[in-house]
Amino acid sequence: MKDITLKEIATKLGISITTVSKALKNYPDVSEKTKKSVIELAQHLHYTPNSFAVNLRTKESKTIGLIIPEVVHHFFSNVVNAIIDQAEKSGYLVIILQSNETLALEKKQVELLINKRVDGIIMSLSNESNNDDHIKEIMNRKIPFVMFDKIAKLSKCSKVIIDDQKAAFNAVQHLIDNGCKKIVHIRGPLNPQNSIDRYIGYKKALEKNNIPFDAKLVYTCENVTFEEGRAFAEQIIEEHSDVDGIFAITDLVAVGVLAYFNENKINVPEQVAIIGFSNWFMSQVLTPKLSTVDQPSHEMGIASFNLLLEEMNCHKEGVPFTPKTLELETTVIIRESSIRLKN
Repeated sequence: MKDITLKEIATKLGISITTVSKALKNYPDVSEKTKKSVIELAQHLHYTPNSFAVNLRTKESKTIGLIIPEVVHHFFSNVVNAIIDQAEKSGYLVIILQSNETLALEKKQVELLINKRVDGIIMSLSNESNNDDHIKEIMNRKIPFVMFDKIAKLSKCSKVIIDDQKAAFNAVQHLIDNGCKKIVHIRGPLNPQNSIDRYIGYKKALEKNNIPFDAKLVYTCENVTFEEGRAFAEQIIEEHSDVDGIFAITDLVAVGVLAYFNENKINVPEQVAIIGFSNWFMSQVLTPKLSTVDQPSHEMGIASFNLLLEEMNCHKEGVPFTPKTLELETTVIIRESSIRLKN
């Protein structure tokens, strides 16, 4: 079934194409009788506007692109929901793409969004990504662009972040304040900036409290999974039976640690205190309940879209826009997994 055009509606009604277009847009200089006839015929013929033609005329697609490393992660799903909600209120649709933490797929997705002529792009980088050519291409084309969470510090675009160093420092300080003296850090991959910053925050907390840093107490995830947390827990107990605290890169990894400890009757927090990062909803239903750092995912989604909208509006009006960096606050959430008696 071929698409119905304005010309066909105009021919059937014996009026001009311009009059049909104005009637469909409810222009005041078209009579109510003509509007009624046009609308009824358009509905009968299942007419829909040619979005590509509209985009060419308005220079807007009313769509934005959102690229995230993974959809199933609690943090990213909250960000996605917030962005969709804000975008819908402002008349935008969101194309959501998942990079699966791979640079190659991320590059293809950026190319797709550019070819789709989206009005703006929001992105959290994959673990393999940094300030690569595809990121530079977005900015070279002057497409409004916001990074959040996992960012490239050198990219001159707007960003919504937390202070990962400070958040990690506070998490480890909490363990130390509760009597921990030998603390393991299960860190993320070597490339992502948030993984680097949480590692630095861990080291700074040790240094401030005159606890020697031991590289053997740092375990590095490749994929940041439950299974890695569980496997590292077994390895930690085998290699460092006197460890009394663990700071994990995310709650998902911390839950893997806790699962292994519970199965092997290693008491948490009496023997080993544990704290995660992100405040995943599952952290509250475990036994013991998991201490964590609350990462404001919903607020990050709202802030990311609002920054993008501000840049898109400036772009549309031909007004210069200076990229901004918004830093959101984090909070240590203290639960049962980390409250232990000081020695």
